Amino acid sequence: MTLIKKVSKPAQGSSIVLLGNKKTNWEKWGLTKEETNYVKTRFDNDRKYAALNHLGSWVFVIAPESKNEIGINILEQCRRSGNVVTVLANEQKIKEITIIDTDNKNGYALAVAEGMVLGNYQFLKYRKHAEKEINSLSAIHIQSAKVNQKDIEMLEIILDATLTARTLVNEPLSYLTAEKLAAEISSLAKKCGSKVEVFDKKKIEALKMGGLLAVNRGSQDPPTFTVMEWKPSNAKNKKPYVLVGKGVVYDTGGLSLKPTYNSMDRMKSDMAGAAAVACAHYAIAKAKLPIHVITLVPATDNRPGENAYTPGDVVTMHNGLTVEVLNTDAEGRMLLGDALSYASKYDPLLVMDFATLTGAAVAAIGPYGTVVVGNADESTKRKLKESGNNTHERLAEFPFWEEYGDLVKSDLAEIKNVGGPYAGAITAGKFLSHFTNYPWMHFDIAGPSFIDHRTSYCTKGGTGVGVRLLFDFFRNIVKK
Repeated sequence: MTLIKKVSKPAQGSSIVLLGNKKTNWEKWGLTKEETNYVKTRFDNDRKYAALNHLGSWVFVIAPESKNEIGINILEQCRRSGNVVTVLANEQKIKEITIIDTDNKNGYALAVAEGMVLGNYQFLKYRKHAEKEINSLSAIHIQSAKVNQKDIEMLEIILDATLTARTLVNEPLSYLTAEKLAAEISSLAKKCGSKVEVFDKKKIEALKMGGLLAVNRGSQDPPTFTVMEWKPSNAKNKKPYVLVGKGVVYDTGGLSLKPTYNSMDRMKSDMAGAAAVACAHYAIAKAKLPIHVITLVPATDNRPGENAYTPGDVVTMHNGLTVEVLNTDAEGRMLLGDALSYASKYDPLLVMDFATLTGAAVAAIGPYGTVVVGNADESTKRKLKESGNNTHERLAEFPFWEEYGDLVKSDLAEIKNVGGPYAGAITAGKFLSHFTNYPWMHFDIAGPSFIDHRTSYCTKGGTGVGVRLLFDFFRNIVKK
């Protein structure tokens, strides 16, 4: 990961970012009158930056400001400006850059650095000549009276966690089986000092997790169920927060084989929910936040082979509820149902599950945000939405009216695993609600978790969505 360090002044001859606003006196910071006029002209034409070549070293001038566009706040403008600097820096083979906060605005320099690091991410593990493709930018320095070393350490923790989540999502099934995902999560737990336990198939059978076992029946690889726990002695919450992540390491749709062109190409990303909660947990523990949090990750691939479960089957879940399976491609909710019912043993304060659950969520709001439903109190929902806006991992809460529950009632069993052609993201949530008896929120990240082309600092592939949102949510709880 790109190194971040606080400095009192930039090294002589190094490239710099001048962070200010449209009223900043740029000449005070070493620009000539002609350069200042050029910068002002750029900003007057609504350009986001100006780049000046100073005999081999570069000066990037950025003046982000909040727009009237809904959901684009000043911190997000800073991140996007930082990404622009990263792209230009790599084009010019620049290795180090110092961000000079000319206004000493608290948080702004950090947000620029955040966008720079996120935009600098690469996944080159399987590239033959990776060493030739590595981005040149390797260090970012920050000169700001409002930024301290603790701020930088916290930023590095959350960036490390987010980029780790991206890498997990980008890994193919040829590497990241359910067992390997459990091993990767265990490694993260060891690094951050969190407890971890991995249930094997025998233990999963003993726990009667019928949903997870049913989905796994088509695979030659065994399922896993990973439990992480961070419980510091100074935890602020008496009851734990529980995070649950869908860990379908690859989804063919099972016997309800995905029928459309390209529909399986990105299905290695169907464990993005697992990556989000595991890496958020890693960040919380590494930052030593005084929060008791437990994370659950049920994992398997979903294939049509072996003794695959079939449409028409009835599955008995961990909590004893019977489910009529009408579509084996609605498999994520089967895993989550078991995990959500298992979570009740902890008497949780709040449970939040993250899953690439439905195409309906993507159809409704595209890749621009996460669909949420649940029964948490309005204060909790407001705080989650605030964190979504802070991190630009925005949340769109859908209605959760009682009538939607009728759509998942079954004549054969107690419920069925699909609700018909309407309101698919909501009926998936209604299905999951049958396994909860506590405050709960469901996050459908199917849209933003994996993207087909770079969007600002979100590079192509896994985005790590959910990690920064959760960390911001818990960090704000600690602050208050």
